[in-house]
Amino acid sequence: DAVLRPKVDAAWHLHELTREHDLSAFVVFSSAAGVVGNAGQANYAAANVFLDALAQARRTDGLPAVSLAWGLWAEASAMTSGLAESDRQRIARLGAEALGETEGLALLDRALGEGAPSLLVPVRLSQPALRAQAQAGTLPTLMKALVPATLRRRAAAGTAGTGGDTSGSALTERLSALTPAERETQVQDLVRREVAGVLGHDGPETVQATQSFKELGFDSLTAVELRNRLTAATGLRLPATLIFDHPTSAALAHRILDDLLGDSAATPAPSTRTVALSHDEPIAIVGVGCRFPGGVVSPEGLWEVVVSGADVVSGFPVDRGWDVEGLFDPDPDRPGKTYGCRGGFVDGVADFDAGFFGISPREALAMDPQQRLLLETSWEAFERAGIDPVT
Repeated sequence: DAVLRPKVDAAWHLHELTREHDLSAFVVFSSAAGVVGNAGQANYAAANVFLDALAQARRTDGLPAVSLAWGLWAEASAMTSGLAESDRQRIARLGAEALGETEGLALLDRALGEGAPSLLVPVRLSQPALRAQAQAGTLPTLMKALVPATLRRRAAAGTAGTGGDTSGSALTERLSALTPAERETQVQDLVRREVAGVLGHDGPETVQATQSFKELGFDSLTAVELRNRLTAATGLRLPATLIFDHPTSAALAHRILDDLLGDSAATPAPSTRTVALSHDEPIAIVGVGCRFPGGVVSPEGLWEVVVSGADVVSGFPVDRGWDVEGLFDPDPDRPGKTYGCRGGFVDGVADFDAGFFGISPREALAMDPQQRLLLETSWEAFERAGIDPVT
């Protein structure tokens, strides 16, 4: 609704309110995203296509109308002022260069001239970017007439046949000749190179294999772009949710390697420790994370409380936004009240380190407190067991 309302509702109201007026022009500002598409902007593209269709419908009814599917303008507007440099680089890789104000206004004047069609696409295109897409096999069908046929044939040759392109077959053959460790290194380098390309970094060395895509700054748009680049590089049919299912370059590389080679991609199992087990010991605790009333945040703290018989009951905590005064009522029959004013409460629940777990402050506030405690205690249990929590 938030995306469609400013475009669809506004244009339709304007159409209905002016339908009986003798207008000299009816101009709507659409977007090239509706004409050629843009990853992650399906709702925005649909809203703009509605504008294009409305202009055509008005022309059919003998009413004036023109829809201008603009590309990016160089001058920042309320809409584009929030674009980061990485966003602009992504748009440039899609083949669109920014229009200057003078150029844009000149195109607007031309669009309002006699005999103009109902839909025009005022956008500055980059031939080098379109050629790069053609070579990668990701050029939109609508753009093919703008790229030399030789490049298109070369790209088509790379994607011929069923079940993926020849780049995937060649990659599989190369990997098959390597040792398991070399395969993993090769595919990780491939993933990190494409990640760096999407983010506009100089090279793959700027991307750590264990660094999460969320931490690197990926969003839904860059996620789809990375999926498309990896699809072209590997010949695999990869889902749009790829980086959310496999949130690091290392995890993503493992998925791609497994898809390419299957069971033969498996690396040898790491050496294991031999542990002597006692037959009369039914449970062995190798790692514990805990939170208990009385300020207990470790197994040692819990043992001290047990040994000393400490009293861990306290008054209502004041760090949880509770109406402590309003909760208590000595009458046990009052609904919505409690006649007790003491209990066993876990300390410091408001001290959750959201950034450590890659969680935004807003999301952390919406989480169930038990989810936050589970994250903290699970991490500590793995650490105490000698396991790298990142793995």
